[in-house]
Amino acid sequence: MSLNSQVVDYLRKTVAEWPAEPETNVINGALRVISRWRQYRVQEAYVTRHGTVIWGGIFKGMDYVPVATEGALLPRLLGSYEAELHSHLLAFAAEGIDTVIDVGCAEGYYAVGLARLMPHVTIHAHDIDPKALIACRALAEKNGVADRVIVGGEFKPQDFEAFAGRRALVMVDCEGAEVDVLQPALSPALAGLSVIVETHDVYREGALATLVERFSPTHDIVRVDQQFLPFEPPPWFASMAHLDRLLALWEWRVSPTPWLVMRPKKP
Repeated sequence: MSLNSQVVDYLRKTVAEWPAEPETNVINGALRVISRWRQYRVQEAYVTRHGTVIWGGIFKGMDYVPVATEGALLPRLLGSYEAELHSHLLAFAAEGIDTVIDVGCAEGYYAVGLARLMPHVTIHAHDIDPKALIACRALAEKNGVADRVIVGGEFKPQDFEAFAGRRALVMVDCEGAEVDVLQPALSPALAGLSVIVETHDVYREGALATLVERFSPTHDIVRVDQQFLPFEPPPWFASMAHLDRLLALWEWRVSPTPWLVMRPKKP
């Protein structure tokens, strides 16, 4: 069954079960399915023209994957994905960090991208999904950085102790489990490490407030919210419908997921 047929079949069955006045969230669920279908069609057009090479952004030129293990692929291929963090990542790169600890690495967008961006840095990439680990290793090999991307499974709070005293950046994106991973009470080394964490109150109520409370004594904290940032797409986007251009940048978020950029306070 083709993708079009699958989507139509889903919609027919879904709409047939709707009451005369369906709830807004029910209609919204169907809209998300249609939007993801349309984004996938734009993604097909992109891959036909450019393959899996990232178009722009700080990871421009990275040869990526045809299927993401989690989340939207097209914004990653375009280079617009989480562009709000680009200036912060470039700042860390300029400061001469020597290690990145990527917890929740998925297929390696940041692990491999940062290895390419910072040629002298070692990346420790961790995920609890075995498929993600396989994909991350393959992506590192594909981009010639496998010697600096060390891939491993579950990362526990106490594991930060191995990086005490290092000029390290910690990146955490694990769908609510950031509250479990980032526990300064269990890992004193965190007091000296810089951290970028995506917070998921949508999955773990109070996650953002909890992390701010935990790290305020030791870190200067900047909250970064998702914005509609300017983006320079491939030239052929100019002939696309406006809605398609908007959907191309959609990252599939169901609600706001602010980031916290946290740097150790200076003595």
